[in-house]
Amino acid sequence: MRFVAGPPCQLAIHVVYKLQNNGNSDLAFLDAKFPDEREFGRKDLHAEMDGGASPPIRLAPVSETSPPNTLRISWDSPWRQGQVRTLGIEYTFASPRNLGALITLGENEFHLRGGSWLPELQPPKHLLASHPQPPALATYALRVPADFIVLARGTSKGQSKEGGDVEYRFELGKDVGPPFVVAGRYLSTPPNRGSHSAVFWTLAPLPDDLSPAIEPITLAWKTLETAFGPLDKNIVAPHIVESPELRAPVGEASEVAVSFPGGAIANPAAFALGMRNDAFLHVVTLALARNWFGEKIRPGFGTSIGIEEGLPEYATIVVEEARQGPAGRRLRILEYLRQYNEARTRAAETPLGMTTLTDPIGPRQIALAKAPLFYVTLEDTCGELEVRKGLARLVALLSGQEVDYSDLRAALEQSTHRNLGQIFRIWLNDKGLPQDFLDRYPLGTSNGEIGL
Repeated sequence: MRFVAGPPCQLAIHVVYKLQNNGNSDLAFLDAKFPDEREFGRKDLHAEMDGGASPPIRLAPVSETSPPNTLRISWDSPWRQGQVRTLGIEYTFASPRNLGALITLGENEFHLRGGSWLPELQPPKHLLASHPQPPALATYALRVPADFIVLARGTSKGQSKEGGDVEYRFELGKDVGPPFVVAGRYLSTPPNRGSHSAVFWTLAPLPDDLSPAIEPITLAWKTLETAFGPLDKNIVAPHIVESPELRAPVGEASEVAVSFPGGAIANPAAFALGMRNDAFLHVVTLALARNWFGEKIRPGFGTSIGIEEGLPEYATIVVEEARQGPAGRRLRILEYLRQYNEARTRAAETPLGMTTLTDPIGPRQIALAKAPLFYVTLEDTCGELEVRKGLARLVALLSGQEVDYSDLRAALEQSTHRNLGQIFRIWLNDKGLPQDFLDRYPLGTSNGEIGL
C-alpha cells in the first residue's frame, strides 16, 4: 500500500497471491469480490496471471449466488490441477463517497479497516468446492510520508526510508484477522506508547485536558476485554484517533465515532463535545464495543438490529456498571427505556427480530432502544457472568464469521444451561416490553426524575 499525495490524495494497492489449484479439475477463471467503487473510490483496476494481463470483467447478469462487486478474472491457458500460479491485482482509492466507516482519505491522514478493502477470492462454482484458505503467514508493506505515524495490525518486521517516505513492513498470522491501517500527521498524547492507558491521536493540540477521558476510556477497554475476551495480543491500549474525513449520516447526530481493531476513530464534532462530556465518552465507548460485536464477529446479511446494534449498545451497559457500579447499570438501562418510550410516541413498532437498519427511521429508533434491553433481561434471568461467558465464547469460536440469532441462542444456552426459547420468542416476536421487565425498572416519578 502506498499513500500518494494529492490533490486528490490516493492510496495505491498492489496485492500478490501465490495460489495452487487443489481441486479435481482444471480452471479457466477465478471470481473475486472487490472493494466497492463508490464506497472506496476504487479505480484503475488491473490484474495479471503469471505476468500476463487478465482484465477483470463484470458478471452479466449478476449471479444471485455471487456477492456484489464480484468480477471474473480469466486467462488463456488452463490452470492445471496441482499447478501453482501467481495472481497480481492493482487498484487505487481516491475520493471515497461513503461516510468514512471503512475508509477515510485526506491530505493529512487516512484509515482502512475491516477486510472489505482487499480482494476476496471466491470458491469455484463446483459441488463441494472449498473456499480459498488464507496462508499461514502473509506479509504486507505500507509506504507513507516520513512525518506520518502509523498503527497497523501485525508483527512489525522493520522499516526503511525511501526518499521522503518510510516503508513499514508487517507480518500477519492466519488467525489474527484482516489488516487495518491508521496513519497520519498526528500528535500522540500521551507520547509514551508503552503504557496500557488510552492514547489520543489528534491533528492539532486539543484545548481540553485529556486526563478526564483517558481513565474512563482505558477502563472501558479493559472491561470489554475482561467480559468478552481479548481482541488482539499486539494491541495493549486503545487509540482514539481524530479524522476530519469521518462524516455523520444525513439527519443524524453530527458527533460520530467508528471502530477499528486498535480503538476508535472520531470526527472533530465528537472531540468538540469535550473530554468531560458524557456524550463523548458514550460515543467512543460504543465504537470500542463494535470491535467485538461488528469487527470480531459480524452480523449476518440482513440480520436485525437486535444483533447488529443491540450487542454493542448492551456492551456500553456492561462498561457503565464497571464505572459506576449497579446504580450506573440501572441508569443506563433506564435511559434506553426512556428512549424506547419516546420513539414509540412518534412511530409504530415492528417486532425486534424483524427490524433492520434499512427500515424506516421510526421503527428503527424503537428497535435501537429496545435491543440492549433484551440482553439486560437475559442477564437478569440467567446471571451477568453466565451471559457474558456465552458472548465471549461466541466471539472466540466465530471470530471473523457472520452470526445470527441461532448462533447467539446456542452460545447462551450452553453458558447458562437454560432453554432460552421463550425469552427469545417474546422479545424478538412480540411488540412492547414484558410487564415483568417494566416492574423491575419503573421509569420515573411524578416530578419526572428517574426512580432508582
